[in-house]
This record gives sequence, structure tokens and C-alpha cells, in this order.
Amino acid sequence: MGDTFCGQLLEDGRSLGADSRLDAELLDKLILQLNRIHPQILADKEAARFRDVDVATSVRLAQLLAHLQLKGEEACKEFYRALHLHVEEVYYSLPTRLRLRDPLASRAAYQQRHVLNDKGPLFYLSCFSIAVGLAIFYYYSESKVASGSGELGVAALGLGRKAREVLIWYSEEGLTK
Repeated sequence: MGDTFCGQLLEDGRSLGADSRLDAELLDKLILQLNRIHPQILADKEAARFRDVDVATSVRLAQLLAHLQLKGEEACKEFYRALHLHVEEVYYSLPTRLRLRDPLASRAAYQQRHVLNDKGPLFYLSCFSIAVGLAIFYYYSESKVASGSGELGVAALGLGRKAREVLIWYSEEGLTK
């Protein structure tokens, strides 16, 4: 069933109808592509019927897919080509396209695209807590200048000569005030 483009279109029809990225404007682009490039697949009268804005987008899409399946294998193939051209992210998210790709490669691409790193939410919560704790400590400390000046002197150890001189000068000036 899924070996032919018509079979694949039958399988992908449900996910195409449920995909919110395929809105009325994109559906019109697909219809115009099929009408202009392949008028034998979608004649002017048929294209006008499928572009009727009074009909819901999901209904028009379902009617278009049924029409293309009746037209045959070449029509379904050209629909996939137009979909790939105009809405690539929808095309690659179709169930038949996902199945055609290598399962290991698709899993790695999914993880790379959707997972920023392997740290869990507790890591970020602890980092945020430390930052908030340091901010509260800094805000409520009684001698802000004196405690900050020593930290600046320590921070200057890993810097270049010019930056070190500026930081040490700043920390010494803070102590004299």
C-alpha cells in the first residue's frame, strides 16, 4: 500500500489534515503549483474549486488529496514535489518520509534538533538557585565595596597585564573610599 505515491498520500492524508503549518495560504500555493506546472493534473476549473475560500481548509485539502489519488500515480508524485518545494518542514515530518529515512539517522537528527544538551532540569534549577543566592548575598551584604574589592583582586590573577592593572586599581580605589 505504501510503495506507491498514491498509497503514501493515502497514509499521509491524516497527518496533512492535522498539521497546522499547512494553512489556507500554503494550500493555495500547492494548488497553483499543480495548476500552472501540470494543468493536465489540475485544470483551471478544478483549481478554482479547490481554492474556494468559503470552504474550510481541511475540507479543501481532503478533496484535493482524493482528486489527486483518482488522477493517478503521477499526480500524487507531483503533489509531493510541490509540498517539498513550498513547505519543506511539513514534507519531512510526514509519516512516510520519516519511515523512508534511516531510523538511526532520523533519531540522531531529532535529538540534535530538539535537545540542546544532555543536562537535566535539576542542573538548570541549581544554577539558577546559585545565581539568585549570590545576587541576594551581594544585595544584602553590609560592606559591598570591601567584599567586592577582594574578589576583584583575585579575579585579576588570570587576566592580562593591562586588565589586571585596571582591576587592581579599581579594587584599591574602592578600599580608600
